[in-house]
This record gives sequence, C-alpha cells and structure tokens, in this order.
Amino acid sequence: MSDPSVQHQQARPTVPVLHEQRLDAFLGAAPERGRWRYRPRRVGMVWRSKVFRAGAVIVGLVLCGLVILALVREQTGPEGFLVGLGLAVLPVPLLMAAFRWLDRVEPGPWRNLIFSFAWGACAAALVAIIANSFATRWIATATADPASADTLGATVIAPVVEESAKAAAVLLIFLFRRREFSGVVDGIVVAGFTATGFAFTENILYLGNAFGEDQQLGSSGFASVTAGTFFVRIVMSPFAHPLFTVLTGLGFGFAAVSAHRHRVRRIALPVLGLLLAMGLHALWNGSSAFGPYGFYAVYGIVMVPAFGLVTWLAVWSRRRELRTLAAELPAYAAAGWLTPAEPSALSSMRARGVARDLARHWQPDRTRGRAAARAVAEYESFATSLAGLRRRARHGAVGPDFGARERELLHHLWQRREVAAPALAHAARLTSRPGAHRYRNPPTPYENGCGYGPGHAPGHGQTYGQGYGYGYSGPAPQPSPPPSSYPPPRPYGSAPPTHRRPPR
Repeated sequence: MSDPSVQHQQARPTVPVLHEQRLDAFLGAAPERGRWRYRPRRVGMVWRSKVFRAGAVIVGLVLCGLVILALVREQTGPEGFLVGLGLAVLPVPLLMAAFRWLDRVEPGPWRNLIFSFAWGACAAALVAIIANSFATRWIATATADPASADTLGATVIAPVVEESAKAAAVLLIFLFRRREFSGVVDGIVVAGFTATGFAFTENILYLGNAFGEDQQLGSSGFASVTAGTFFVRIVMSPFAHPLFTVLTGLGFGFAAVSAHRHRVRRIALPVLGLLLAMGLHALWNGSSAFGPYGFYAVYGIVMVPAFGLVTWLAVWSRRRELRTLAAELPAYAAAGWLTPAEPSALSSMRARGVARDLARHWQPDRTRGRAAARAVAEYESFATSLAGLRRRARHGAVGPDFGARERELLHHLWQRREVAAPALAHAARLTSRPGAHRYRNPPTPYENGCGYGPGHAPGHGQTYGQGYGYGYSGPAPQPSPPPSSYPPPRPYGSAPPTHRRPPR
C-alpha cells in the first residue's frame, strides 16, 4: 500500500514557472473577458461615480429640507408657516436675478447655483437652528441667566455658526468644482446664492413667529409685529445675509486668482473673509445693544456703506472680466484662432447680445435660429473661459494642465466658429459707432466670399514667438497656432442663410 501523504503530495497541481520569454504566450491563453469566472472587485469605486455622488448630495439636501421644514412648521404653526413662506419668497427672485446678472460675462452652471441655494436653505439653516438652540440653552443653564444667554447667542454664537455653515457651500464648490470657480465674481455669486437660500428659510421662521404673536395679541395692520418684521427684514435689509457671506466669497475668489506658489495667501484670504463676515454679522445682530437708535446707526454708518462698497467691487470685477477679454484674446486673433474684430466684440456685453440676435435672425427658421444663437452664446462663454485661463496662467495660478485646457477650449471655439465668427464680426461693426445698429438690411456675411473655415483665418499656420511670462519657471506658453488638419467647423443647419433683417 502506498502512503496517503505521498498520494496527496502527488495530487497537488504544479505551479507554472515564470519565464519572461514565454510570458506573452502564457497570458495570451487566458479566456476572453466574456468567459471570465472571476471579476475584479470595485473596491472604493462607488463613491467615484458621479451619479452616486450627485444622488448622495441630493438625498442629503432633501433630508435636511424635510427636517428643517418640520422644525420651522412646528415653531410657527401651519398658518404662520404659510404666511412666512409667502412673505419670505418675495426678495428671493430679485436677489437671484442680481447675482445672475453679475455672472453674465462667464455664466456658471446652474447646478452649482441650485446646490448653493439648497445648501443655504436646507443644510446651513438646519445646522444653525440646532447649534444655536443647543448653545443658547447650554449657556443659559451654565450661567442661570437666560437674558444674557440670548444676547450672547445672537452676537457671538449665531454669527460663528451661521457664517461657517454658509461658507461650507463655497468651500465645497471651490474644492470640487475648481474649473468653474475661477475668480472673484464666482465667489460673490456662489456666496450670494447660498446666503439667499439661508435668509429665505430664516425669514420664514421670523415672519411665521411674528404672525403667531399677532394672533395671540390680536394685533393687525401696520402696527402688527408681522408688518414690523417684514419692513426690517424684507424691505430694509434683504441684502444683510448676502452681504455677510459675500465677504467669505471674496476671500475664496481672491484665493482662486492667486498664484500657486502663494500657499499662505491662498489659505489666509478665505479665512480672513470668513472672519470679516462673522464680525459684520455680530455687529448687525448686536446693534440693539447700542441703545434705542443703535440699529439705525449701524444700518446707516456700517451696513449701507459696506453694501455700496461690495456692490462697487462686484461691478468692478465684472468689468474687469470684460477688460481681460480685450487684453488676452488679441493674442489668439494674431495666431489665427479669432478674427481681428472678435476680441472687441467679445469684450462688450452689448455686442455679444447683438451677435446672438444676428445669428438667430440669419437662419431660415426658428429652430435653426435658436441653435445658432445657442452656438454663439457657447462660443462667447468658451472665449471668456479662455481669456480667464490665459490671465491666470500669466499670474502663475494654473497647473501643468494649462496646455490641455487651452486646446480643449480652442477645440470648442473652432467647432462653433462658422456661426459665431461672422455674427461677432458684424456685431462689432454695428456697435462700434453710434447709430450703426439702426441699419435695416446688413449684408449676410455667410455669402460675402470670406470664409471662416480652415485656411481663411488671418495668420493661419503662423507660430507664436516671444510672449509674456506666465509667472512660473520654464518657457512661457503661447497661443497654439490653428492646426492645418483640423476638421471644419460644425454647421448649424444645411440650408443657406437668408437676408432676414436683424432686430431693431
């Protein structure tokens, strides 16, 4: 009889010996993917899915919204909640329209703005209600002085908690949507939408509670608590919360345009903006402590001038974006990517609007007209991003992927050039002198013999020589010359354009 241990050892399969000269032949004998019995495990891959992350954010905000809805409704009652909701919604469209107007030069995606508003109205408001209530009760219990606890909670706890909760939305977009957060205007807009959402929920709570107090006291009319609360929060200071949080947005905006080598500055500026927001918020909440006229003194001496200064800075930043277009795009016109008239047209909001109207009315039907106007709007947006990218590169505020991002933007411009370039060139002529836009029958540039496809752009095939430095070591990147083998621009309709009149 043979030894069982020997049989067991003889039954073991042999391990293939690794020979590099036979490695390809050995691995090539593996079964095809469709016949695999073992699949690679996706360890940690779920969170990397964009669908999963978007779903998680939406579910989280919806849950926060349901909880905050229940809390506010519990405190105000059903009638107070409806009254507060109806009054609190009044300033929201005006504030959103103002911030969206500010963002017209390089419009950010609506998903970021919706997220910001929802974060402020749901997540930040929920954190503020829970944290403020807990902190105030703890202080009242520790000091046995509820009046001092309320004052301390309003002037110290609330500004810190609320501004930190709102700043979280700006920080998230700054970190995870970095390409869409490129400057001061983006910081102002994101912060403004976040604070608008927060103020919306807070106003529902205050106005609903005021209505409930009126119901108990039996007061009504202009002498009611609801009317007074509405006048102070909706009429006099609808910009209060946006003003506070915009200071934080300014810090993140200036950090976005700072050079990568200035790490301390990129961290210190958002922190400084947040501290200023907390300080101004605390001063506003504590204005009643300065006497019977303290509120009006703080409102007139601090809040109104601060609002005027921030408004001026926001408008100046918007105009600076237009000046950036006029300063940076001529380099691409010289390299052949743009026509000579396009930089001036793209740096004028009026010319940009005229170009969209011309592209719409040059098409034979409404469907193609809307597609052409959309193509021009996308062209303007990509050109603005390209100018901003080049400006940040000159200041050393871009990474090593500058060349890839520049080529991507140029690709998008080239694909829309057939429609956008003639419209922008003609818009530049119409808006260059007073009264020129009143021409009734401008020639249609698609049929004037001057094509805008490959080989017709000025300076085509040129290489770019010496240029401006970009703030970091190594050769300075220059606008890429148009490739000779690039595909022709994508048409937006096969029918020839007609000589329809532009809008007057």
